[in-house]
Amino acid sequence: MSNEDRKGIVFWFTGLSGSGKSTVADEVYKKLIKSKVDCERLDGDTIRDNLNEQLGFTKEGRDRNIEIAGFVSKMLVDHGVVVLSSFISPYHQHRESLQKKIDNFVEVFVNAPLDICERRDVKGLYKKARSGEIKNFTGIDDPYEKPEDPDIILNTADESIEESVEKIISFLKSKNFLD
Repeated sequence: MSNEDRKGIVFWFTGLSGSGKSTVADEVYKKLIKSKVDCERLDGDTIRDNLNEQLGFTKEGRDRNIEIAGFVSKMLVDHGVVVLSSFISPYHQHRESLQKKIDNFVEVFVNAPLDICERRDVKGLYKKARSGEIKNFTGIDDPYEKPEDPDIILNTADESIEESVEKIISFLKSKNFLD
């Protein structure tokens, strides 16, 4: 089926910083590129560095960042692209709003306990949050509302990257996006 014949699909990877959202999405992206699937990767750093550099990390700034990421994801989906969007997106209301606006929205909960995420923290963000250097950091002094009924759950503390990737690939195959 060509892109002209169908809409794309967005996999919205949500979870704490360090849960593995971008790591899994990057590996899925590599597999899709090898399979010649039109796909795109979006994450917080990419959107902030290229579209939202003026936004801060206040609640309002983070909310706006998710709105813009959702808008870009929707545009790509409407043009037949498989979109791998990795954003903490900690609030139910934002994810529900995106689900209503974007056809073929797949919520992927990248589940890893806070202590595992802190151990994986290559940017040192948790350390800065715990010392008070970063305020309103999700999981420390700002809540993360776990998805109530995600389409896919990746338990990255217990699964290998390959096992998590295979869940996404299997889902794509079940929806006829891959052979």
